[in-house]
Amino acid sequence: MQQQIRNVAIIAHVDHGKTTLVDALLKQSDAFSLKSGAETELIMDSNELERERGITIFSKNAAVSYRGTKINIVDTPGHADFGGEVERIMQMVDGVLLLVDAKEGPMPQTKFVLGKALQAGHRVIVVVNKIDKDGARTDFALNKTFDLFVELGATDEQADFPVVYAAGALGKAGLEANLESMKDIEPIFDLIVKEVPPPTGSPEDPLAMLVVNLAHDTFKGKLAIGKIMGGIVRRNQQVLLVKREGGEAKVTVSAITVFDGLGRADVEIGYAGDIVALAGLGTVSIGDGVTEPERPQRFAELAIEEPTVAVVFGVNSSPFAGKEGKFVTSRHIYDRLLKEVETDVALRVDQTATPDAWTVSGRGELHLTILIEKMRREGFEFQVGQPQVITKVIDGTKMEPVERLTVEVPEDKLGGVIEEMGKRRGTVVDLKVEGTSAFVEFTVPTRGLIGFRSRFTTLTKGQGIMHSLFEGYEPLAGDVNANAHGSLVAHESGTTRSYGLMAAEERGELFVGPGVAVYEGMVVGQNAKEQDLRVNVCKEKKLSNMRAKSDGGMEFLKVPRQMTLEDAIEYIGPDELVEVTPESVRIRKRYLTEIEENRAKKAAQ
Repeated sequence: MQQQIRNVAIIAHVDHGKTTLVDALLKQSDAFSLKSGAETELIMDSNELERERGITIFSKNAAVSYRGTKINIVDTPGHADFGGEVERIMQMVDGVLLLVDAKEGPMPQTKFVLGKALQAGHRVIVVVNKIDKDGARTDFALNKTFDLFVELGATDEQADFPVVYAAGALGKAGLEANLESMKDIEPIFDLIVKEVPPPTGSPEDPLAMLVVNLAHDTFKGKLAIGKIMGGIVRRNQQVLLVKREGGEAKVTVSAITVFDGLGRADVEIGYAGDIVALAGLGTVSIGDGVTEPERPQRFAELAIEEPTVAVVFGVNSSPFAGKEGKFVTSRHIYDRLLKEVETDVALRVDQTATPDAWTVSGRGELHLTILIEKMRREGFEFQVGQPQVITKVIDGTKMEPVERLTVEVPEDKLGGVIEEMGKRRGTVVDLKVEGTSAFVEFTVPTRGLIGFRSRFTTLTKGQGIMHSLFEGYEPLAGDVNANAHGSLVAHESGTTRSYGLMAAEERGELFVGPGVAVYEGMVVGQNAKEQDLRVNVCKEKKLSNMRAKSDGGMEFLKVPRQMTLEDAIEYIGPDELVEVTPESVRIRKRYLTEIEENRAKKAAQ
């Protein structure tokens, strides 16, 4: 049974074609047909957020059959902020497909995901993808990939990797970089069967399974997903659940499902080597072990890198609280955060000194922003503060997380980017110019990257590309004050009027247009200076029978700057909050009135 199974993960940098290639593998496998209503592209990106952003956020399982061999495929995220998913998946597979863009070559996130695969000792098959792309450089991509293997300390066996070339969007692959000679995706299937070792472990061994992921079924309840490392498991069998944090519990397996295409199929027995989902395990969590009460096995602790960025979530306390959200109480928000921790072990939730606020720590700004967006779409209403990096003391020295930032910018925009990085305590590590593009690597404190993305877009006029990767911890750098700004703050509650907005517009850039409900203390724009300024955007023009000097001409408001959730979180300062509801994203001052603000400043002195 186990000789006919291959467990493989697909890893790559963001947007190098993982999910598109999985589509081709699924469509061209034996006896696979798209179910009615299934999407014909990006089948595995079933989540609404993933489809909108074009990135994989949650790892997903599928299984295909190829010439009598069952191939379990796991699609993994490419962004380092979701590295907790990648780290867990390495426990579930025996080999990986590493996708590299034929034009770009290996990128920062490629280094991250490949490092995890090599640490796990997996066989790596390199897929040079997108060879149909204009400007594809297959030899360049391959040479850079080999250099990366050496840099990451790959063994001689790992560095002698098999290579296959592919055009995932066309559903074609081949052992040579010749698109015309390619017919279908079968060469990838052949390499998986040939190069990825079958799972170790025997049905005669004691039962051992590490829970790597969780899912929910409407009828079966919570499902624990993992690879059976040894032994077999039967339906209605009593097993021992070994908790990650300590403790044991005897539970009964009520159902066993294996992956079949995009869905799951019920079976009576799960065998060593297969990836299964078990129901009936009660309060099971990621990192728990499943074994036999008579022959209990020990499980290595699931190692997950620590969070680097924290945000304080709180109950919405604005004057508009409760008007737009479905779940608004502290109990609702706290329960939802705890539910997220169950399935995302890279996330941490800690209670603060106040009962209606919690510190939520994650792997980066994107990691936390995705959680905020998910909760918002589910009907939650809450407020979040400015992201803060998590420092630690090592050998008596205060250390902070540092990232390696890679940017690709037009050469004429390079000066502005380097100047901005200097303000953020960034150091140039490598710089090269190819044609009209400049490629620069910086090491920069994570603090310096907060609020940088929107600034980078402005500096490069949208033509730049940036990627960051956690590098390690270094002694605390000096002050970073690159995101200093002043806000235009609503002076009173009401509805914005064009007359009041025109007066405010002279002071800076507006975030709202006319006819918008605002409250005192809400941020309605960015001041041109670094001080906050209270403005009356609800002011109406007084009507009289006298002609005004301006009656002869027309005045027009500029289009206000639309602040997305990411923009708002990057924008806010220490004394500001983002109010998040299913319908709106608002920026507000922590203390709404000037009296409260002055009182807080005096108390802090």
